Amino acid sequence: MNFILQPWPWYVAGPLLALIMHLMFFFGKRLGVSSNLETICAMGGAGKWVDFFKFDWRKNKWNLVFVFGIIIGGFITNQWLILDNSISLGQETIEGLSNIGIANAGSSYLPDEIYSIDALFSFKGFVLLLTAGFLVGFGSRYAGGCTSGHAIVGLSNLSKESFIAVAGFFIGGLIMTWFILPHIF
Repeated sequence: MNFILQPWPWYVAGPLLALIMHLMFFFGKRLGVSSNLETICAMGGAGKWVDFFKFDWRKNKWNLVFVFGIIIGGFITNQWLILDNSISLGQETIEGLSNIGIANAGSSYLPDEIYSIDALFSFKGFVLLLTAGFLVGFGSRYAGGCTSGHAIVGLSNLSKESFIAVAGFFIGGLIMTWFILPHIF
């Protein structure tokens, strides 16, 4: 029972993910979070204004179960599976984050300076959230999928396009980390 109440090691989670990917491929399903956003927009009536959202969203309603599973799984993990929210960071990383205004780096997965309710409802937080949401939405649409879709499904199918997209995600993450984030705070 103790095994269930801890994060699973890679050698258990990896093969399970591979099995799930094989089953989805076998049944003709795609895995990815951005396709769920398309489904939600179509459900909400976005097809009245944008032709892209004119499709029968009921065929994709299984995708919504996937999104709800992510939300419920995240809640369960946060409430009962994480015994300690602190993470192991190198001293140089802690000092670098401290220099840009993130106090207590490593004490939790999500720093309060970025992810607290107070930060969200500040002007800067709202602008960052709006800009990030637009860029993620535009980027996933332009790339033909999101990070999970390309990195898990596309790479496992040896897709050249997914390899290029994942390389772009990493390059974008490096640019954000080293050149943009230090100037936001």
